[in-house]
Amino acid sequence: MRLREAALLVAAMTLVLAALLVPLARLVQVSAPDRAVGAATDKARNLEFLVATLGRADLDVAVTQANSDVPRYPATVYLPGGVALGAPAPRTPAVELASRGSSFTAAGRGGWEVVAAVAASSYHGAVVVRVFVSDAELTRGVHRSWLILALLGFGALVLSVLAGDRLTRATVRPIRELADVSHRLAAGQLDARSPVHGPAEIQAVAAGLNHLAGRIQDLLRQERESVADLSHQLRTPLTALRLEVDATPGTAAIAEHVVTLEAAVTRVIEQARRTGTPPPAVCDAAEVVAARCAFWHALAEDQRRPSRVAVPGQRLPVGVTETDLRASLDALLGNVFSHTPQGIGYTVSVTARSGGGARVVVEDTGPGFPAIDAVRRGASGAGSTGLGLDIARRTAVASGGSLAIGTGGGGGARVVVEYGPPPDPRT
Repeated sequence: MRLREAALLVAAMTLVLAALLVPLARLVQVSAPDRAVGAATDKARNLEFLVATLGRADLDVAVTQANSDVPRYPATVYLPGGVALGAPAPRTPAVELASRGSSFTAAGRGGWEVVAAVAASSYHGAVVVRVFVSDAELTRGVHRSWLILALLGFGALVLSVLAGDRLTRATVRPIRELADVSHRLAAGQLDARSPVHGPAEIQAVAAGLNHLAGRIQDLLRQERESVADLSHQLRTPLTALRLEVDATPGTAAIAEHVVTLEAAVTRVIEQARRTGTPPPAVCDAAEVVAARCAFWHALAEDQRRPSRVAVPGQRLPVGVTETDLRASLDALLGNVFSHTPQGIGYTVSVTARSGGGARVVVEDTGPGFPAIDAVRRGASGAGSTGLGLDIARRTAVASGGSLAIGTGGGGGARVVVEYGPPPDPRT
């Protein structure tokens, strides 16, 4: 914006200065010859008076003195009989014409001649006064005046650009502050606010942005409290269920599931009410995948599902929290158990990802995905909520990875999830 404003200002000032300085430059060029010829004419008139009042000896001294005082316009006085006083110069056609009683200004070789005839009785004939103006005198001072005008115009242009830049900067600064606040809000800094200053229109935008940020903060706070309240309401029946399971013999596995469910509800409450900086997003993908596959293995044995898990013996750090990675794996494995018949096997493999991170592949031998966009949030072809794959996808994307679905080698569903490496602590 500043560059566009500066270019527009330079163009406008250039037109204004051109409209002002070009006529002035032309006026200087035209007036210089008039000034020189006028000065020569005045000198010629003074010599005419001297010719009419002085004798020959005094006239010679007067002409020499006049040439010394104004050397730029050499003067010559032609007396009858071919005698010339003052600056040596040949009798030109203009002098010959003036000797017949004429006074005029004519162009000559190398300049202009101002000639005047004087009728003086003491010289027994016509006396001609000639003052010469060279071509250099006709243009004297023109180039210097042009240079001065050019410098003045350039100076005026620079000052106008500097003044315009200050005005533009005063307008652009609030706009940049608005953009910075909008980026901070997009990054999750909901307490960011823009100072309200600048032109009235920008002040209105800043006030509106601040109001919007405050409103978003209020709505998120209400949503977090609502989720926390709803999750907290689930803890009472879960506690009752756990107590009843504990009192019933032979339900150790069910009790373990209830405890896991209680822990999940607790995490939901903590995440919903968390307003500070989240913990560092990093965990060992190999360890988490191995733990979750071991958890689901018991259910797989109950449903006679053959399973194969391939986890490397080395750490695979990824830029995902352990809680989010566990939720993603549970969503992927939960889909296998929920949407395929009992007895359908599955495979889970973990490998290192090129550039850091990990690559997790979950594949089953079931009927595959329905003919819908299974990754789209809320889309489901089996009567579920349609959130599982979307949860896994958002977790992968947040770490710098991706999620892709397809068909496995046995014709069943195949989900490939790539998790990016953990963030560099130095950045």
